[in-house]
Amino acid sequence: MKTFKMKKVLILALLLGSFGMTQAQDAKSLLKEVSAKVKSYDNITIDFKYNLNNAKENISQDTRGDVTMVGDKYVFHMLGTTTMFDGKNMYTIIPEDEEVNISKYNPNEDKQITPSKMLTFYENGYTYKMDITQNVKGRKIQFVKLIPIDSKAEIKDILLGIDAQTKHIYKLIQTDANGTKYTITVNSFKTNQPIGKGLFTFDEAKYKKDGYYINKLD
Repeated sequence: MKTFKMKKVLILALLLGSFGMTQAQDAKSLLKEVSAKVKSYDNITIDFKYNLNNAKENISQDTRGDVTMVGDKYVFHMLGTTTMFDGKNMYTIIPEDEEVNISKYNPNEDKQITPSKMLTFYENGYTYKMDITQNVKGRKIQFVKLIPIDSKAEIKDILLGIDAQTKHIYKLIQTDANGTKYTITVNSFKTNQPIGKGLFTFDEAKYKKDGYYINKLD
């Protein structure tokens, strides 16, 4: 009798393990499709809603933003501030303070999900599995759960909602170890739009003329 029960437990464990492997393989396959789709575009322009929520502190903040990306380069607008990355330097333009902060990009210090990484950050450093599926205005959104491999990471997990038809990212929900949630919901996702040649060129002389303080950081 004990042997029979042990066999049942073993079979169940094998089935669960097999299911888990299938879930991971399905998630990996879907994320590969998303990555390939993103990299096939000449440029991407996203308009999005951003929400910060911390139930313990009773904080919930909503704002919107937009970003235009060409490869690693981007121009990002949110909370009245413009951040531009030209591939070498980061420019943070703050009209309220009439200030521009310029810093050289160091990939070794960049651990955040920046605009240029927002659509491909999941390629390294995470384990993943399929999560829930939602119907959003007739669109099937398949969520994939990402968990950092680094046990000391500040991020607890990330839910990535993917439009099953277009393979575009629709929603990103990041939960930190302290319970704070950051949610990005895509309102519009445009590709291969006409873009001016000077979009990623910082005109220092113009800002100096307008009275901005140019702060060059080491």
